[in-house]
Amino acid sequence: MEKFASANTYLETNRPDRPVWGVRPHAAGRAARWFLKHFPGEVAYAYKANSSVFLLGALFGAGIRQFDVASIPELEDAATIPGVTLHYMHPVKSRVAIRRAYHEFGVRCFALDSEDELDKILGETSRDGKAPKDLQLFVRIAVPAKNSRIPLERKFGIAGAKAAKLLMKTRQAADELGIAFHVGSQTTTPDAFRTAFAEVHKLIVKAGVVIDGIDVGGGFPSTYIDSAPAPLSAFMDTIRTAMEQLPVTEACRLICEPGRALVAEAESLIVRVDARKGSDLYINDGSYGALFDAAHLGFVFPVRLVGRPAESAGPLAAFELWGPTCDSIDHMKGPFLLPSGIREGDYIEIGNLGAYGRAIAGGFNGYGKYDEVILLDEPFASVYGGPGDGRIATGGK
Repeated sequence: MEKFASANTYLETNRPDRPVWGVRPHAAGRAARWFLKHFPGEVAYAYKANSSVFLLGALFGAGIRQFDVASIPELEDAATIPGVTLHYMHPVKSRVAIRRAYHEFGVRCFALDSEDELDKILGETSRDGKAPKDLQLFVRIAVPAKNSRIPLERKFGIAGAKAAKLLMKTRQAADELGIAFHVGSQTTTPDAFRTAFAEVHKLIVKAGVVIDGIDVGGGFPSTYIDSAPAPLSAFMDTIRTAMEQLPVTEACRLICEPGRALVAEAESLIVRVDARKGSDLYINDGSYGALFDAAHLGFVFPVRLVGRPAESAGPLAAFELWGPTCDSIDHMKGPFLLPSGIREGDYIEIGNLGAYGRAIAGGFNGYGKYDEVILLDEPFASVYGGPGDGRIATGGK
């Protein structure tokens, strides 16, 4: 894949008809190194966030050796990476998925949140009618969502007396018993982890079982125009302190599954303006493509004019974006701040789109095809310090 110093450099010799992914592997590598250094436990990348081979290579090169997968296609893909450990942490799996994961791919770590799921796992991992002796089973509990952009507690998780009962039953079957939770995606303050650990503490006492592992899931934030999170160091401090207060032994594992925080900064998208109607810009990607979160969850990604000097295009003004399909919900409200003189034929770089943008993009109306280049400049904004230092860049540089 070709490399360019920046989107502007790329556009000096190219006028792409399709949207273009600007991949920054160095940003993913930096994020991985930060987590491996500062998280007080093991780091498993949430594969669903982005499976670009360039970003996976950067994460692997930085030292990531554990991956959280949530489907058989993800498992098949991740299993091609040498020397990694895979965790199947989706709480609801088909029997075929469990069987293939255990017998074909050597997965030993599974999540569950019901007795029925426990029975499925035990049934499909047995050999000649004998229960396995090497299962690492994590009971997913429900915890309150606090300051998270995408709450997740309604779909998965067990609580109260039912959770205590499931822990006791799972303890009898598991070689290693763990508790897992997820505070919600893009959680901007560490309070959610403090509350979640309080729930974990109550359940351990209530169930009266030995716990071998705590999986805090993901939820660690990136930075967007409309979402300025607390420093990641505050999340690490909260988790470290809460873990020390749990009634577990020093040998108890602590695991996290970051996705967004590792790859959000590592990709941007270069799109073309195909029409302008007042403050509405019609671009060649949208809600059925990489901008799902902007359309359906209200994310306001950082943007900038590229391909010509922003200074020559007037002061910043608020715009709404419309995607290329014929569907009226293909709309990203924003507001997105761009030079007031932006016009048809201009290009926009949309930043910090590395988490879920590529993974969600589909082919509705025949769209969904992208070109790719590697960009060597810094992300629009960073939660890891350095040149980005959490600031949003809106200029054309």
